[in-house]
Amino acid sequence: MTATFRWLELENGPRCLLATCPITKHLPEKLEFIDWDEIKTFKTAKRQNEHFSARWLLEEAVKEWGGIDCSRISVHRTVERAPYLQAIQGLWIQPTLPSISIAHSQGLACVALIDHGWTVGVDAEPFARPPSSSVYDMMAKGKELALLQSGKLDALQAWTSKEAVQKAARMGMHLNPRDLVLSSNYLQNKITIENSIFQLENLSNDAYHITLAWAYDDHPIRTLEDDLLDATREAMRSGDDWEIGCATIRRNV
Repeated sequence: MTATFRWLELENGPRCLLATCPITKHLPEKLEFIDWDEIKTFKTAKRQNEHFSARWLLEEAVKEWGGIDCSRISVHRTVERAPYLQAIQGLWIQPTLPSISIAHSQGLACVALIDHGWTVGVDAEPFARPPSSSVYDMMAKGKELALLQSGKLDALQAWTSKEAVQKAARMGMHLNPRDLVLSSNYLQNKITIENSIFQLENLSNDAYHITLAWAYDDHPIRTLEDDLLDATREAMRSGDDWEIGCATIRRNV
């Protein structure tokens, strides 16, 4: 199986990579970015194949991105289930890692990577499976709902756009799609959430509509090691006595 890579030129200049591949079978023991506890929760072979294909694709995309040793990083999730890359705890390295987003739909897996300091979301749906009109009121309200019902707003693009923004905001369904309002002319659109402006770009391949959302990362994900390293730097600047409470100091030598 091969991955397809597409480097994107985005407004304001962040480097961004979109990768896609078919969903197929993989041996999990041959994959770097596997969470064995998460795998145990999968009930069907279909769900396993989606997960394995997306993780294989993420590894290939990181290699294409360059300068990162996949064996030294792992994939984690926030409380809202947003995925992110992190150096393996205990290695005490701080590589500059891209932000990521992962999607899969029917037979396609998608991964987006964007420069550190930005956040990204990607979503894909097949052209042959647009959202049913019965869910319009779950994804829109007011004038936007009327545009969907009249056909003046494309339902498939609206769906993938809102999903992509939910992912880029790292909030998933904690961010109500009805509060994300699109215009009727949104081949390139912007949505404001609090102080963040999310830009949209609609892409496609032969069978799938793909939407990318990105913004400055106003709320970067922090790890325990980030907090500890910051505390260490602050203590060094303040001149605190580093011998206090340090288990590595041997006072008898």
